[in-house]
Amino acid sequence: MKKESEFQSALINELQKIFPGCMVLKNDSSYYQGIPDLLVLYNDKWAMLECKRSSNARHQPNQDYYINKFGNMSFASFISPENKEEVLDELQQTFKSGR
Repeated sequence: MKKESEFQSALINELQKIFPGCMVLKNDSSYYQGIPDLLVLYNDKWAMLECKRSSNARHQPNQDYYINKFGNMSFASFISPENKEEVLDELQQTFKSGR
C-alpha cells in the first residue's frame, strides 16, 4: 500500500496530464481543520479533492462536512486508489459541463 503522499503526488501529475493548463494547489489543513487536500482550478471551473491512501482510511474531523459543502458549490470528493478512475471520470464530466 502506497503512502498517501505518494498517491497524492502521482495524482497531481495525472490531473495535470488530463487537464492541461490546470493549477493544482495544496491546502493547509492546519489553517482549516478538515479542508480537502487539493484545489484543482481548470478554466472557469474548480474542484476539491481529499486524498486517502485507501477507501477505508479514517476520515479526519470536518472532512465530510467540507466535501459535502464544496460538492454542493462545485465538485468535491474523497479520492483513493480504489475509486480514482471513477472520481476522475466524474471530474471530467463536471469540468465539461456547465455545473
